Amino acid sequence: MTGPTEPAPPTPEAARGVFGSARLPLAEQYAALLAHEGVVRGLIGPREAPRLWDRHLLNCAVLAEVIPANASVCDIGSGAGLPGLVLAIARPDLRVTLVEPLLRRTAFLDEAVEQLGLDNVTVTRGRAEDVSERHCFDVVTSRAVAPLERLLRWSMPLVSPHGALVAMKGSSVAAEVVESGTTLRKLGCAEPEILVLGEDSLIHSTHALRVAWADPSRVGLRPPRPPRPSQRRRR
Repeated sequence: MTGPTEPAPPTPEAARGVFGSARLPLAEQYAALLAHEGVVRGLIGPREAPRLWDRHLLNCAVLAEVIPANASVCDIGSGAGLPGLVLAIARPDLRVTLVEPLLRRTAFLDEAVEQLGLDNVTVTRGRAEDVSERHCFDVVTSRAVAPLERLLRWSMPLVSPHGALVAMKGSSVAAEVVESGTTLRKLGCAEPEILVLGEDSLIHSTHALRVAWADPSRVGLRPPRPPRPSQRRRR
């Protein structure tokens, strides 16, 4: 990956509070990579470059507020690394797996991880269904990947018994929760929690959804099969 030939977007004051002084240089380096290589490779649109901080980096970084210490995190459909790579930068205690099916995106992610020196990140090329670590991650996250019903079916099989889906969603997330009621019940999910993050510190706050398991003791267990007709008790 070549270095950026265009100036990176200026760092807003809010970034210092979100990333902290120790991690801010890495966040600035990543912003510069997105502003140049991200645009050149078609990972983000040219119009997004000037607003990378407000609409992308900071919005993703505040998700770290609701992720436990030393957690394992799986970011499905990671794209250019949003939010997974941002979380790895903001929180070096996290162990982050970036899952992305497209080669040109995983190539960018591999190069970005190496250039930023992030030893807490693993890049996996594939879909959520291809990830072999079933029910192993403390947090499964994503950003603008799919409607909630599909996202639940892809994400929850990766969530550990005491973990949770923590996904970035739009402002219509409440309506999505209502529409996904049947899927939530079928999967054995607890009542979803809608989160609004960064209201006091960001220009654009982040809407997120947290979904845990209703009964952690049953996670990973196959539901019992109904008896065959011949086995049913005759009246």
